[in-house]
Amino acid sequence: MSELMMMVVLVGALFTMLAMGMWVGFALTLTGALGMVMFTSAPLGPILATTFWGHSHSWALAALPLFILMGEILLRSRLSEDMFTGLTPWLGKVPGKLLHVNILGCAIFAAVSGSSAATAATIGKMSVPELKKRGYPDSLILGTLAGSATLGLLIPPSIILIVYGVSTEQSIARLFIAGILPGILLVGMFAAYIAAIALLKPEIFPKEVLNFSFMEKLKASKRLLPVIALIAGVIGSIYAGIASPTDAAAVGVVLALVLAWSSGSLSWDMFKQSVMNATITSCMIAFILAGAAFLTVSMGFTGIPRNLAAWIDTLNLGPWALLGALTVFFVILGCFLDGISVVVLTTAIIMPMIDAAGIDPLWFGIYLVIVVEMSQITPPVGFNLFVIQGLTGDNIFKIAKAALPFFFLLLAAVVLITIFPQIVTALPNLMRG
Repeated sequence: MSELMMMVVLVGALFTMLAMGMWVGFALTLTGALGMVMFTSAPLGPILATTFWGHSHSWALAALPLFILMGEILLRSRLSEDMFTGLTPWLGKVPGKLLHVNILGCAIFAAVSGSSAATAATIGKMSVPELKKRGYPDSLILGTLAGSATLGLLIPPSIILIVYGVSTEQSIARLFIAGILPGILLVGMFAAYIAAIALLKPEIFPKEVLNFSFMEKLKASKRLLPVIALIAGVIGSIYAGIASPTDAAAVGVVLALVLAWSSGSLSWDMFKQSVMNATITSCMIAFILAGAAFLTVSMGFTGIPRNLAAWIDTLNLGPWALLGALTVFFVILGCFLDGISVVVLTTAIIMPMIDAAGIDPLWFGIYLVIVVEMSQITPPVGFNLFVIQGLTGDNIFKIAKAALPFFFLLLAAVVLITIFPQIVTALPNLMRG
């Protein structure tokens, strides 16, 4: 009951500050400070300082502003428009039309960055203005972006899978392979949902008459070549072993500059605007990350995650009931903590339960990532929602409502991999063989 009361107090404080219009980073930080002052005897100042410093000088974090800068450059060049122009002939007759660009773009970029925040920021910079200009519904633009950007956590290379592998002593290579089929499954489910909406409610989509011959499609596809070259350069530099994801982000910026220059859209003013906007967006995201990290540390000192996990252990649940309880537990935790923090804080307590229930820890890693993906689009601390809010200026609850169908699609994916665990284990087993 004491942990429940602590959660009620902290949740109420966070909601109150957000409702007052306080910056998200400040709200997270102050909530963490409130938790430490009220419920612990730990020294607030030193912990706040070390947490902010420790989460702001990470080399891996350098990939985020670089990928955002790449998106800003592409936004101001003709490459984003070229991408839509090149895809229009191929997707024009597919139900849902160019909304599928959000889904496919996020899936491809997820294989580059390993970060849902970078995926949302980069693809959103390119797609949101184009889709709004063409008259697509705001709810579907925001929903497809928020939902599909979560693929950055699942499709390899995935930072959170690395954290899980290290924490549980699982093979990171096998975890990466295990994430491929579930990633493809989610892409298919998202695309099928958009197609179904388009068939049921065609009136909400723009009336674009798109009749192209095969040769016209091929001719239009030439405008995709710069985008394909950029993707190939970034992905190729990672998988060829030439660059780490952080180094590849720098490769992406260089290639974006070269392509913008070759298209005649690069200028000094355009470059300055790109750098300034990328700086503003990156600082916003970094401040939220630092605030979330401090809230995570504060929650750790209060013992809430540890004690709740231990309480679940005392219930002696069977495998199915245990997974159901853990799903609710992780989604609730994910409302207040970032995904990596959820994994770090709970695996030491959760894994003995998983082993005792006879659940494959490799399968559980993919299950955990999908559940954490659900929390990325769940208020109040759904990180993808904050990133998209920073990009669009829309109300956080409007974005959360738009993302709600994709939350349920992710939940359906959890059910599918539970009923058919081979979706996760088939490729790793072939690899082992």
